[in-house]
Amino acid sequence: MESKELRELSPDKLKNKLFEFRKELFNLRFQHKTAQLENTQRLPFVRRTIARIMTVMREQQGAQS
Repeated sequence: MESKELRELSPDKLKNKLFEFRKELFNLRFQHKTAQLENTQRLPFVRRTIARIMTVMREQQGAQS
């Protein structure tokens, strides 16, 4: 997901997306350790997406203050 798309979401939807991506990251790490992960490039993509979501959430919190 791009930052533009994330900035258009509401705070509740951002929290849901963050939860989904963290869950996916957990599963990807588990698959990677058990040598079942085929697409290893998904790991850094999910990590960067989580960072983007958290950045947008911080920006929105700063704008509300």
